[in-house]
Amino acid sequence: MISSTPLTKLIRFLQDDLAISASSMAIVLKQIERNPGPVPMLLWQYGLVTIEQLDRIYDWIDAT
Repeated sequence: MISSTPLTKLIRFLQDDLAISASSMAIVLKQIERNPGPVPMLLWQYGLVTIEQLDRIYDWIDAT
């Protein structure tokens, strides 16, 4: 059973609601291992989400 950590919940939201691909998530997760940072900003910096999607991510984070 996968634990429901905040990161796991965020990843599930990104993949289910915003259709972020597993390969895009792999890029970000690899980057976090080397240089920890906020997942939403890393997704945006790498061009993996639009500014509108970034807003949705932060809205989701605020609501959880």
